[in-house]
Amino acid sequence: MSYFPPRIQRMSGYVPGEQPTESGVIKLNTNENPYPPSPRVMETLRRADPEQLRRYPHPMGQAFREAAAKVLGVTPDMILCGNGADDVLNIAIRALTDAEHSMVWPGPTYTLCAVLARLHGCPVRELPFRPDYSLPIDELPDAGGSLTYVCNPNSPTATFVAPSDLAALARRLRGVLLIDEAYVDFAAQTCLPLAGELPNVLVVRTLSKGYSLAGLRFGYAVGSPELIAGLTKAKDSFNVDALSIAAATAAIEDQAYFRQNVERVCRERERLSAGLTKLGIAPLPSQANFVFARCPSPPAGRVYQALKDRNILVRHFDQPGLSEWLRITVGTPDQNDALLYELARIM
Repeated sequence: MSYFPPRIQRMSGYVPGEQPTESGVIKLNTNENPYPPSPRVMETLRRADPEQLRRYPHPMGQAFREAAAKVLGVTPDMILCGNGADDVLNIAIRALTDAEHSMVWPGPTYTLCAVLARLHGCPVRELPFRPDYSLPIDELPDAGGSLTYVCNPNSPTATFVAPSDLAALARRLRGVLLIDEAYVDFAAQTCLPLAGELPNVLVVRTLSKGYSLAGLRFGYAVGSPELIAGLTKAKDSFNVDALSIAAATAAIEDQAYFRQNVERVCRERERLSAGLTKLGIAPLPSQANFVFARCPSPPAGRVYQALKDRNILVRHFDQPGLSEWLRITVGTPDQNDALLYELARIM
């Protein structure tokens, strides 16, 4: 006898990238920033007042909303805070879908979406990206989703869809277009202006990548005040804690440090891509802090295991359409050199 309803029994849970506990591992599998967060973040945490822990935090994370609004050029009521971008995705799916209201996305894409959609019991439909990873822009509106999800830059491919194409898509949709910009800090363009121009666009971001705060868990959404107000009804009562609000506020206020780190990662991304290309495993053009490289021979799964045996972790998705590819996070120069050296030996 199972205590779980059939939809839970049938589904598989999300499988995150491996988190090693031993030291000495070069970790290039979960797209963390290789550089530390802003010194302002660490100083904020050191100065934490016990009173911040005794009392409940602001339910909307107002200090962050006000700081982020100044940086982004929006108003605070256009921002919804979350316990990581994943929490914001969960809120959106909870608020905008149900058994009669479906979710649609172009694939392959972030695998957590399918898990969250099934948890909430909403119908799902995945339409394949075109061969050049452009949107199936004619098919997506016809799918009739109450919520259409586009990860941009996309995971796991690191490819990018022009904001003009997403604006055209949003205008054809009857439901909400959620643009997941988890990796946009490393891209040349952003869809953020669409959140202010179109009432059915929600842009979701995280502080895990560009701001080096993956361990803190803080993300946010930007949309019209009406859209944010509706989503607020579906969030947990206090979904972001006092310390994360304070640290995230300090991080987003330090734009000079943020830009410096992003530039370092982008420089290494180009160098890593060139090195992989010389080895015969050229990645797709990347607008993220990782690259997606096809490795048919030796098989990608074998290369992944050989790297793991050498204490280097990359990501391999053993599933149809992705099994010949490796997703590799951009590391520090030393980490990338070690990866390229071992790959040369393996290849």
